[in-house]
Amino acid sequence: MSTLKIGKYEFKSRLMVGTGKYPSNEIMVKALEESGAEVVTVAIRRVNLDRGKESLLDYIDLKKYTLLPNTAGCYTAQDAIRIAMLGREVLGTEFVKLEVIGDEKTLFPDNEALLEAAKVLVKESFIVLPYTNDDPIMAKKLEDIGCAAVMPLAAPIGSGLGIRNPYNIRIILETVKVPVIVDAGVGTASDAAIAMELGCDGLLMNTGIAGAKDPVNMARAMRLAVEAGRLAYISGRIPKKLYATASSPIEGMI
Repeated sequence: MSTLKIGKYEFKSRLMVGTGKYPSNEIMVKALEESGAEVVTVAIRRVNLDRGKESLLDYIDLKKYTLLPNTAGCYTAQDAIRIAMLGREVLGTEFVKLEVIGDEKTLFPDNEALLEAAKVLVKESFIVLPYTNDDPIMAKKLEDIGCAAVMPLAAPIGSGLGIRNPYNIRIILETVKVPVIVDAGVGTASDAAIAMELGCDGLLMNTGIAGAKDPVNMARAMRLAVEAGRLAYISGRIPKKLYATASSPIEGMI
């Protein structure tokens, strides 16, 4: 199957995995391995960036994984920009998952502030992957200002509700040419498969794996679901019909 291309980066795996909420760092390491992911997200605000002290980064093989720093926990454009700049300075990457949260209860993004921050970071030569609502208009605006991908939510962060509005996701896929990576709300393997069968270019998830009873096995399940969903999408499913169609033809039979 084809690779996932984001800016100057190219990946075989279409699954990106977060590093928060695991029972232990050791389980996280095993889950990352089973997921087959090549991109690993880290929340800049929640990581000890002092390399002289023990850090989450000590458990991530930087020769194996590409770090995707994110601006989780930021509620203003200015805060998100500052955190992104800090992440680039310390981690040495221009890759950033941009989050600007607008509501503490739902963790829905503030799209106005998101667009403001994205404009600045794109001009500063960041490869910006913005977390946004499943809004085709906003997705197009983010593409137009130079974002390398768009990351519409499937459902609220950590909710596990799955793809709540597949129709909006399909419209986004028709609206933009940059990769569409579903982010937030995926709870189990079937959710991942549905997203990929819609034609999404990739998935980013954390809680669905880290919060499972067995994160390591769930990571493997998610990997297989993403692979199966992508393969089903490019294979072309049969159209849905109201009535039956015989699988064995009867024409020509006596």
